[in-house]
Amino acid sequence: MAEKTKGYRAVSKWLIASPFKVRPVADLVRAKPYTEAMAILENMPHKGARLIRKVVASAAANALHQNRKLGEDMLYVKELRIDEGPRLKRVWFRARGRADMQLRRMCHISCIVDEIGKKTEA
Repeated sequence: MAEKTKGYRAVSKWLIASPFKVRPVADLVRAKPYTEAMAILENMPHKGARLIRKVVASAAANALHQNRKLGEDMLYVKELRIDEGPRLKRVWFRARGRADMQLRRMCHISCIVDEIGKKTEA
């Protein structure tokens, strides 16, 4: 059985966005301080940046609620995972009576934030 990762967690599932388009955005903010990660995400035009920003903010809110001694400047993005969800299959009507299959991809975003002081211990 896998060991549970320590930290404060938030998950958002069933988001209609391709994980292939969201992962490059996640790579930019992984292992960054919380305030820097939020600044990067707020200034990006991608849809994935908006989705990731909501999950990272939720994980930070969970951390601040569970541990009142923490501040936003004491957190960093420990883990940010973009998993593939199921695909919605839709019919796409084409010329001459043909039809193609259109796949609407979904993704699940998982974020874990932790204290900066614990970054060197792990």
